[in-house]
Amino acid sequence: MENNKKVAAAISAVMDYIKTEEEIVCMQAAPIAQQPPPVSLAPPKLWGISGRQAMMQMRNLMQAKAFHR
Repeated sequence: MENNKKVAAAISAVMDYIKTEEEIVCMQAAPIAQQPPPVSLAPPKLWGISGRQAMMQMRNLMQAKAFHR
């Protein structure tokens, strides 16, 4: 008898947990549909990207000790 009560309590707890998770998912999905479309960002600045890439390459060579004696 006591074993049946434990099983019923465990099943009830699992069902309650699943119901709570479903409610959370529904609440999170609703605001996504109501959000305005994202504002387009400025176009990438190619000279800036090129400069940062060159700096990263130089640091990589320095770390690899390509320039050390």
